[in-house]
Amino acid sequence: MATQTTTEIAMPAMGESVTEGTILEWLVAVGDFVEAGQTVVEVSTDKVDTEVPAPAAGTVTKILVEADETVPVGTALAELDTAAEPPADGAASEQGNGGLAAAPGQAGTSTQGNGAPPVDGDGAAGAGTSSGGDDAAAADRGSGPPPDGSSGSVADGRRALDATPVASRIASAHGVDLSAIAGSGPRGRIQKEDVLEAVAGNGAPPATKARATAEPARTPLRGPAATLARFMDASRQIPTATSFRTLTVDALDERRKALKAAGKRLSFTHLIAWAIVEAAREMPVMGHAFEEVEGKPNRIEPGALSLGLAVDVEREDGTRTLLVPVVRGASELDFPSFVARYDELVTGARDGTLEPDAYTGANVTLTNPGGLGTVASVPRLMPGQGTIVATGAIGYPPGLESVDPDRLRELGVGKVMTMTSTYDHRVIQGAESGSFLARIDALLSGEEGFYESIFSALGVDAAAVPSTEAAAAEARTTPGGQAPVTAEEPAPEAMRPSAAPDTGLLQAVQAASSLVKAHRMHGHLAAQLDPLGEEPVGDPALKPQTVNLTPELMRAIPASILRVAVPGQTFADALPHLQETYCGTIAYELEHISDHEQRVWLRQAIESGHYRPQLDGDHKRRLLTRLSEVEALETYLHKSFLGKKQF
Repeated sequence: MATQTTTEIAMPAMGESVTEGTILEWLVAVGDFVEAGQTVVEVSTDKVDTEVPAPAAGTVTKILVEADETVPVGTALAELDTAAEPPADGAASEQGNGGLAAAPGQAGTSTQGNGAPPVDGDGAAGAGTSSGGDDAAAADRGSGPPPDGSSGSVADGRRALDATPVASRIASAHGVDLSAIAGSGPRGRIQKEDVLEAVAGNGAPPATKARATAEPARTPLRGPAATLARFMDASRQIPTATSFRTLTVDALDERRKALKAAGKRLSFTHLIAWAIVEAAREMPVMGHAFEEVEGKPNRIEPGALSLGLAVDVEREDGTRTLLVPVVRGASELDFPSFVARYDELVTGARDGTLEPDAYTGANVTLTNPGGLGTVASVPRLMPGQGTIVATGAIGYPPGLESVDPDRLRELGVGKVMTMTSTYDHRVIQGAESGSFLARIDALLSGEEGFYESIFSALGVDAAAVPSTEAAAAEARTTPGGQAPVTAEEPAPEAMRPSAAPDTGLLQAVQAASSLVKAHRMHGHLAAQLDPLGEEPVGDPALKPQTVNLTPELMRAIPASILRVAVPGQTFADALPHLQETYCGTIAYELEHISDHEQRVWLRQAIESGHYRPQLDGDHKRRLLTRLSEVEALETYLHKSFLGKKQF
């Protein structure tokens, strides 16, 4: 009869690449009643940690595999009696949470034997009535009384059991005594938040002094951490070499900003990873691997590039681990599909939602320690891979970080990034690695339409989103190839005089500057605003003769040094355009504005004529007709509805 009602809880299959698992922690004990789907044990594989649910409701009768044991997939871990009835409310209260029924029983036996008072805490009311079977269950879980029978140790054991697995791991990592923490969970169970509050100093004393003289704590590496340790050990057998290259990233920075302005949220790593994929398409040798078959060396040539992405993951208990999800067949994807898969894998790795097979099959890997400020790195190459590329931090060369960026541009100094290529020297040669980095550098610099193809794939018009540098250069460049300073520039470029300055020319420049200022401040006094053609009042300061400027002197003054945006190579060429702008049929008054940036923007907009398109005769007549119709309607409304508000 018992055989007919017994159900096994087995190690689940978790993908083709996972063949075994390690028991992390049992969340139930023998004698506990569990519901179908309730988590009963945490297991770890070389790829992921996972929880195993109960296949049916019943009472746990046997635990067949203890914590830290490693067993193959399909192995029976425990047995359930599915014919057992759920315990009554009182029994459930005695049993406690997470298989604590045994601990109170042992506590009651121990304290009564010593004549000590019953321990307080969860389940104490049932301590004296627990059965021998409960004691056996506690012994199976390693929570039995100590050899000296002291009740204090038993209470500590009960408290350690009365905590979630994550809380226990955090407490172990920080040296926190769980017996000194009051749990906030169901039936007083200690939660992760309770331990974190204790670590932050909410009154629960961490056992720092005791641990100072104690033996070093040893924690077994399990799951992905153990796999990483094995791979690191195996990587020592791979003869590697590393190529270094410093890349200028001005183009990368500018095009990423342009994409961001177009509403596309892409990181530097997205673009760098795609450049690696494009370069590897042209140089598939970088994905080749080495393998011995029957004692003979072999070169492994994959059919397509699969790119591994090294992701730094912080676990719930505060520890960190490195996971490497793989973009399978990256060389066969277009850019939007690559970005979507990239984001899906990184998010899944951090959330722990990826299948184990998502971490296999890489032949080239990208790691980005530069996100933490690392300048350069020589990472380890994993077995079965050909190359691992590491990118350093993006920034100005050391010692120049505090220099004004405009000054750095004048000196030709740009942001740089160090990239390394660590490769298997048995199948890849140094010249190939160097060429690979050179190809990535060329792509990130914008050669062969790299960014144009990305813009096109994302549906963004590259011409409509020019780079910041290109737009600024175009605004400053004159037909003669010079770079004049316009009204939007805060100051002229620094220059060193080649000879003693001409005093007369300097006085002429000062006079021209005052004439420009007079047009901006008082040009409206000479504006042609009277439709009957009456001459305006004007102002003497608007005339060159007032400041003793002759045509010869004005032709000797470059317009660029006066920071005007009107056309003209010399001040003699620019002055008529300046008079037409400020003394024409529109009057401008803007120099009273207190905001400097607004004044500069308005000067640039007015003098450049960007917002005053030229209209042909037909367009002007249509506008006049429309204005006349509007005026006629306003007149009609005013006469027909006297005293009414009009909008």
